[in-house]
Amino acid sequence: MIDGRKIARALERTHQIRILVFGDYTLDKYLYIDPARDEPSVETGLTAYQVHEKRMYAGSGGTVTNNLRALGAQVISIGLMGEDGEGYELQRCLDAVGADTSSMVRTDELCTCTYTKPMRLQPDGSWQEMNRLDFRNFSPPSMSLQQRLLDQLEGRLEEADAVLLIDQFFQPNLGVITDYVRSRVNELARIHTEKIFYVDSRAFSHAFRSMIVKCNNLELMASAPADAGSPEDPEALGRQARRLQSQTGNTFFVTRGAQGIMAFRDDKVLSVPAVRVTGPIDIVGAGDASSAGIVLGLALGLTEEEAAALGCCISSITIQQLGVTGTASVPQVLDRLKLYQEGKSV
Repeated sequence: MIDGRKIARALERTHQIRILVFGDYTLDKYLYIDPARDEPSVETGLTAYQVHEKRMYAGSGGTVTNNLRALGAQVISIGLMGEDGEGYELQRCLDAVGADTSSMVRTDELCTCTYTKPMRLQPDGSWQEMNRLDFRNFSPPSMSLQQRLLDQLEGRLEEADAVLLIDQFFQPNLGVITDYVRSRVNELARIHTEKIFYVDSRAFSHAFRSMIVKCNNLELMASAPADAGSPEDPEALGRQARRLQSQTGNTFFVTRGAQGIMAFRDDKVLSVPAVRVTGPIDIVGAGDASSAGIVLGLALGLTEEEAAALGCCISSITIQQLGVTGTASVPQVLDRLKLYQEGKSV
């Protein structure tokens, strides 16, 4: 049974917690297009979409940062950003929420990874996302950049209650957490057992050691043999999570969308139900919101089950914020936690 009062009391101390968010930071750039303003291009004759508004949000590690800051925790941000306009916007977004960006590494060697999301107004007044335009790096960061990132991590580690790593990309070595960086961070986690080390990895959950690992059910089964079973089958998830947990050597969290979160520790399996959400949702950033809640909960001294429940409550709030990368405040979480314990839909 989840103790909601214990979680509520813990949330009174979020301002005392400092979390180091290390890894991939991106810029989420939303472009809003009203079809009534469409006009033909004089040069090509093709329709020129007229952007009448744009909104910028820090994404990936920035989404985790946004959620932690909205809940009152202090955040040290360490990642890469380019010497470009998108880097300027990412810096501005992180500064606006009060993150400590003094250890972000800027470079003219790489671009700031950016997800550009054109949003087109529909007849019913809703917004529909069109084809996304991504700015990505297709070469690894130099060894010099990798070392600068690690130096910043090691230099700020003592200040942090927890280290939350964001391993965003599926392609190996094209983000902050390269093979080399991962090996060094694994070693830090092995040495600094007094710190919470937690990684949210899309494609390399099997490669981390001595730290808490989180992935979703689809990502988990993508790492399994083809005949391992369905991502919707709890038994198949359990078999694969146990296999990876034996390698990683720490608690393993698996998020399952509307089915909630499973946590594997030692010989225990905890199954935490999701908040029942009705109506339209936007799941972009839900995993990052869950990770923010889990790590914050653990740093506040909550159990794995209670931390997972906190993650479920936070993500249930953010997915109801359409067309933006959402966050949740402490009062919102407390209200949601009450409904969650009562088993009510929201």
